[in-house]
Order: sequence, then C-alpha cells, then structure tokens
Amino acid sequence: MKILLTGASGQVGRELACSLQGLGEVVAPARAQMDLSDLDQVRAVVRTVQPGLIVNCAACTGVDQAESEPELAQRINAEAPAVMAAEARALGAAMIQYSTDYVFDGSSARPYVESDATGPINVYGRTKLAGEQAVASAGIAHLILRTSWVYGMHGNNFLLTMLRLGQQRDEVRVVSDQHGAPTWSRTIAGRTAQMVALAQAGGRRWWDENSGLYHLSCQGQTTWCGFAEAIMQAARLGCRVVPVASEAYPQAARRPHYSVLDSHKFMLRFGMLPEWRAALAQCLASSAAGRCPE
Repeated sequence: MKILLTGASGQVGRELACSLQGLGEVVAPARAQMDLSDLDQVRAVVRTVQPGLIVNCAACTGVDQAESEPELAQRINAEAPAVMAAEARALGAAMIQYSTDYVFDGSSARPYVESDATGPINVYGRTKLAGEQAVASAGIAHLILRTSWVYGMHGNNFLLTMLRLGQQRDEVRVVSDQHGAPTWSRTIAGRTAQMVALAQAGGRRWWDENSGLYHLSCQGQTTWCGFAEAIMQAARLGCRVVPVASEAYPQAARRPHYSVLDSHKFMLRFGMLPEWRAALAQCLASSAAGRCPE
C-alpha cells in the first residue's frame, strides 16, 4: 500500500516518516513538490501517487501568523484537507487528519471529550475545525486525531525554546493561566503507526468500526509555567521559572485558558497513552531523538 505523508519535515511528520516504515511505501513530498497553499498542486500529487492512505500532518501552525493571514490559513488548514479528502474518495483511500485542542474556547472546567461543543477563539482553531469537518463529511474511511501542545527535539517548539533560554538565562517568565497537556511528537507518530497497522490487518471492517474523531494527547495536565519548570528540572538547568498572567505577553491570537483533552475514547480502543511528565523524560533521555526509534 502507498502512504502519502504530507508535512514530513515538521515535528510530527518527521517522526511519522520513521514510524510508518514497514507499513507500506511511504511517499513524502517536500513542500516544493506539494505546497498545500496550491490546491491544484495538492490535487495533482494525490492523483499521481494514488495512495491507499493519506496521512496529513502538514498545516499552517503559526497561531499568531494566522490572524494576519487568515486566507492562507484557511487554504492550508481547511481547503487543502478538503481537496485531499475528495481525492481520497475518488480513489477509495482512507485519510488521517490531525487537529488541535484550539478548536475549543477554553471555558470548560474539565477535560474536553470528542462530543463537546467546539468554539474556537482564533483563526488557527477555526481553520483547523473546518479541516476536520471537511474530512468527516467526505464519506471516506478516516481518523481525525486532535492533539495538544506538541513538542519534540526538532523544529520550533516550547521545549526547545525553554532548553535554549535555560542555558542562557538565570530566569524566565512563563504564562501560568493556560492549562493543557504537553504531547511528545513521537507519542503521536507511534500511536498513529499502531493504528495504521491495525487498519491494515483489519481491512475495510476495521475502518467501518473505528473511523471517526479521537483525542490523542499525553495524560494529565499542567500550565505553560508548570511545563517550563518540569523541563528545567528534567534537564538539570538552574534557570528559575517565574509565573505570569497571559496579559503580560499580549499576542495577536487569543489562547484558550483551558484546553485539556480527554483521551479515554482513544485509550479504550487503542491502548494507553503516557503521562506527560513520563513522555517528557523519555524525550529528553532518548539518544535517538531526531532519528527513527529503535
């Protein structure tokens, strides 16, 4: 089976390029070959590759950038997945689409389940929700995987920023009133590969029974400040973390104050997910960080 993987240079995509090995012929075009802002190019690539599965982890992930470039975010996060889903339907292919905790408004006092009402408060969240809806309504076998606060040992992310600042400064100020669950990119990729393997073994019946929306994030919850403190402690850096309110760092896009995802539906079907501190420790300790897992 051919697997078309988009966004292979990103945090999750790089891990997927490794974890999907052995599950099929992985075709991972570079951005120059498949730019999601060019819908005609997206359509042409899918038709040329003719995959049995599309794994779309490419996205416009700049939350603040999306506020100033909403049309671009809409094209990449919503219209491109819609094109892929339409082409998948024509081919009889399945599709895996990644989404975000930012589809919620942050007003909840408990972790969000898949059936909770959405209400994104920024352009990024609105466009990712539109991408979800396009895939879900396309009439194809699909998995939509919402995740949160993604980090890893490559790319631009909170973990690498804190490690850099922790080596340069004695003190960092970090927001303490936004709650979520940090999720290692390799956790996402590894669980995705397990699902693909199950789907290959189960065939059409597996997709009929399991297609749908799932929350996939590490267990537990913290704040950005708590995450920073855990990073400094795990990396044995002496940098002090000072909690501040979101208002101390005005940003173009509003962030939900609470966006913890309840992943019990996923775990009931596909197995346990690690607690976020354990995943962080494994990420930092892994000598294979940035390479394919053993």
